[in-house]
Amino acid sequence: MRVVSLVPSLTEAVAATLPGVLVGATDWCSRPADLDVVRVGGTKNPKVDRIVALAPDLVVANEEENRAPDLDALRAAGIEVLVTEVRSLPQAFAELTRVLAACGSAGRPRWLEEAEAAWSRLPEPARRTTAVVPVWRRPWMVLGRDTFAGDVLARLGVDHLYADHDERYPRIPLQELRAVGPDLVVLPDEPYRFTADDGPEAFPDLPCALVSGRHLTWYGPSLVRAPRVLGAALRAAHG
Repeated sequence: MRVVSLVPSLTEAVAATLPGVLVGATDWCSRPADLDVVRVGGTKNPKVDRIVALAPDLVVANEEENRAPDLDALRAAGIEVLVTEVRSLPQAFAELTRVLAACGSAGRPRWLEEAEAAWSRLPEPARRTTAVVPVWRRPWMVLGRDTFAGDVLARLGVDHLYADHDERYPRIPLQELRAVGPDLVVLPDEPYRFTADDGPEAFPDLPCALVSGRHLTWYGPSLVRAPRVLGAALRAAHG
């Protein structure tokens, strides 16, 4: 089996489960750190000719991260493309199972079982917190409706205030983000790399939780530790 992955989290999942199956991945596929495959460009601008030249049996993609015209071009070249949709934690587990089976896995890997167990053991949050969750600045963009990250946070007791917005990643002026009165601002380090020096200063009167974007937005082996990692960051923000 020869597989090209156009999604960083799926790259990590396939590499951890089926070593040697991946022959290509995007420039943004940073896990595992020692992944040695042909790089095929970005998630939004993959080099279709380079992928075709690899002669993969399968390309794995995602409806949010990858553009339909690129996937159509791969199909037109005779390549099978599996497109995932992940907007909730249960959907992530189901899609990971489907992707790994399509890549040749004989069963569900141990890390996937451990991830499901870790999330199923979560106690009911003692209290619920409201938040805004920026994912970009210049312009400011936040989590909106039907997002995987939003579902993850909700299971940890954090209800983001734009969950009912018409858009999935709306652009919201900073003044409005401050005015809606969240209990907390959650600042991940991807896709925009918020840091202690870049982000919290925009919300001087609000506690800010700097969280791992990989544990908040990736669906793969990172899900095993995500409840602990994210929970610790959220608790630290509350002092």
